[in-house]
Amino acid sequence: MMDKLKAAGLFGGALVPVSGSLAQRYNDCLSLLGMEPTQLSSFSIDAMGWSPEIAEEKQEPYYLNIGEANSNAIIISPAQEGKPVHKPFHSFDRDIMEAIFAAYGQEIRDITKNAAICVQLDQNVDAYYEPFDLLQYQKLSLSFTITHDLLEKQKEQITLVETFLEGNHFIDQQLHEKLLRSAQQYGDLRHRKLQLEPIVLDIKSFYTKAFGGIFVLRDFITDLIVFESMEVFEKAIRDTVHEVNLFHVSHNELTAALVNQLIADFDIKRAAKTERYARIKKQFFVEHLPKTIDRPLDEVLDSPFLFKKYLNELDPETQKKILSVEIYNQRKIVERELKINEVVDPEYTKALLEPHSSLEEEQKELIWKLLTRMIPKDPLHVYWYNKEQFYALFKTWPESYQDWVIGCILDHQNTTV
Repeated sequence: MMDKLKAAGLFGGALVPVSGSLAQRYNDCLSLLGMEPTQLSSFSIDAMGWSPEIAEEKQEPYYLNIGEANSNAIIISPAQEGKPVHKPFHSFDRDIMEAIFAAYGQEIRDITKNAAICVQLDQNVDAYYEPFDLLQYQKLSLSFTITHDLLEKQKEQITLVETFLEGNHFIDQQLHEKLLRSAQQYGDLRHRKLQLEPIVLDIKSFYTKAFGGIFVLRDFITDLIVFESMEVFEKAIRDTVHEVNLFHVSHNELTAALVNQLIADFDIKRAAKTERYARIKKQFFVEHLPKTIDRPLDEVLDSPFLFKKYLNELDPETQKKILSVEIYNQRKIVERELKINEVVDPEYTKALLEPHSSLEEEQKELIWKLLTRMIPKDPLHVYWYNKEQFYALFKTWPESYQDWVIGCILDHQNTTV
């Protein structure tokens, strides 16, 4: 099934191939991080140096992490710049790599000619013991370690050259040999940019895979922590020390909290006119269709006539659920006191939330990630903001619906991330 996504360029794409000396440098970084080298002679990596083949080999999806509180990245090629982050542990991982390449593009090109860079993401917390430790996560320091002590080799080479130019040292045979060995092994290091000072970034609201998945929202009226794991949530609510609102992604109360704090917006009249609503309605429709019908789903979903035909073959209650948004908007014209929850299915209310228009772009992207975890009904947005869940859902869909979703994503490829 995933072959369809690969063929469409929607799965595992935009990776950097690694083999030969690059593979050896990658292993040098793994060694520096205290990890066993890969036995693979060739593999591929993303912007952070994460490899799907090595993750499979090690049977550990986040093998570059040392515990949940300590993440790492590996840079072995300038070709990693602009590549996606396929297995992010935090919502800001892609931004981190963009910041590194923006700050040190030339240095990375110089260093990776014959060495590699290990990046440590240090938030001054050695380990997470409880979810509330994440509230301490306010600054992130990116520090760099270059393999083979290349910076020291540069200093040695500069000293050798300076010595060579002094007095009659140019006739020193041993000095000649040292310079030759250094040049053969590393090339001319004297004018290469190899110094990488730490980068410090401010961290506000974010998502992390730690503790089963947690959103920490700190840019708003009050602090919120939203949990993906019910078990972790139930342990956390016993805490009476921290003043922070706690929710699980499945809680209906979360919808009201997001709207009241101007984090998310809900305008059912406006939403009903959007392509997003049309996709969500079709998702509900597919979920309630019989397992087999006499037409391919992609054909049915693209034809207003066939869509109405099969919709009318469903039982009246299911029809009302699928069409509840239109029914509400029509009735609201004459029934001024009509309440949404009297007509509209609660799943629609969640599914039609969107980030508040006042949010910055970075905040909007984070809230989209949250909304697609609350209820993954729009396949396009789930693909954009929650790929891991998208791939899991994709395997469960009928093949003709898979085809329709792939076409939908391809049609919107240049719209957003």
